[in-house]
Amino acid sequence: MHTPSQPTASPWRVRDFRVLFSATALSQLGTNVSYVAVPLVAVTALDASPGQVGALATLSTVAFLFIGLPAGVWVDRMRHRRILILADLSRAVLFSSVPVAWQADALTLGHLYAVVLLNGCATVFFDVGSQSALPHVVGRAALVRANTAVVSLQAVGGIAGRGAGGGLVQLLTAPVAVFCAAGAYLVSALRLLALGRGDDAPRPAPGARLGAQIVEGVRHVLGDRELRALALTAALSNFGSQIVTTMLPILFVRELRLSAGALGLFWAAGGLGLLLGAWCARRLAGRLGHGRALGLTGAVLAPAALLVPLIDRGPWLWIAGAAWVLTLLKTGVDNVLGVSLRQRMTPDTLLGRMNATFRFLLTGALAVGAAVSGLIGELAGVRVTLWVGAVLLAANFLPVFLSPVRTRRELPRQRGTVPLSPRVPK
Repeated sequence: MHTPSQPTASPWRVRDFRVLFSATALSQLGTNVSYVAVPLVAVTALDASPGQVGALATLSTVAFLFIGLPAGVWVDRMRHRRILILADLSRAVLFSSVPVAWQADALTLGHLYAVVLLNGCATVFFDVGSQSALPHVVGRAALVRANTAVVSLQAVGGIAGRGAGGGLVQLLTAPVAVFCAAGAYLVSALRLLALGRGDDAPRPAPGARLGAQIVEGVRHVLGDRELRALALTAALSNFGSQIVTTMLPILFVRELRLSAGALGLFWAAGGLGLLLGAWCARRLAGRLGHGRALGLTGAVLAPAALLVPLIDRGPWLWIAGAAWVLTLLKTGVDNVLGVSLRQRMTPDTLLGRMNATFRFLLTGALAVGAAVSGLIGELAGVRVTLWVGAVLLAANFLPVFLSPVRTRRELPRQRGTVPLSPRVPK
């Protein structure tokens, strides 16, 4: 146990971080299995069209556009532990309804749309709550290492979860794979019961109006040149990647006649790239400087996305897969260094609203990207859709590269009031 006068740079020595990390691992498993299984339920069990698959992907993320910003205010006002548990329980119940309806021969696209929409609402609170809780759990000194661990976890989840999702669909059918995802969320909620009840986050003034607090959070992000550049780069990345990934189930299963397992492995390759990026991020920052690592890594790796639309059977499947690894490697670096930078630049009282503003922009980009993908897929075909997404991914490094972020060597020493030491259980 550490005292406030003895900060540690290792988050693993903090019990609450270990609890939060393990629960997030289970939640990520559920998210990644459902990422593969839900669209395949639509394609294989309900014969969904490209436009309907695009609508499904849009509804899974559109909640961030509607409740993302007020969710930040609510997270700043509430205990993080309670938010995370309720979010996981909600997702477990929602996804459990899919195999039940399928078994009763009552599953429809409308049911699936409702499930992913409500699941998106729960995910808003889980994502904003977990990112806001992290600085209070580990302290400022351990943020980069903690974010490295979390992004690495997301990458491993992408590899194991999406690979497992494809395998479960192939072995047990897509609806049964969705039931497995529900189980992972349930176990995550049970694990979060061990999270400490203390919460050091200062609360906004009780009389403050919701709208004024939302505006304060948005102004904090968009009014700062560095935070604005980080947000634009991440939004472009999400927009382009969603345009590409929304069409991949149709490309693999219908056009290339490949298995669900092959699709899961392709997505898992992206998770490998994310993992490598997370592992390299601290070394790159130490060698190049924090901001230069973000700018130069993007300039070198982002253009690899232009090879992804060339995907086909044979060698081009491997070439496109390698390009997808490099594309996600850049994202892994961005996620560790960019998230650490924005957390260090934000006062405690704004953490929830800052994270909500980023999630609003980033996941909003996913919702719009899915809708655009479905529309282009219907009008111009799958291949044209992939090229549109690839061009956006290839250019996503520009906002950071052309901003003051590129010249920053170190994280700011103090912008807000995040404690130097981890939260000590009492």
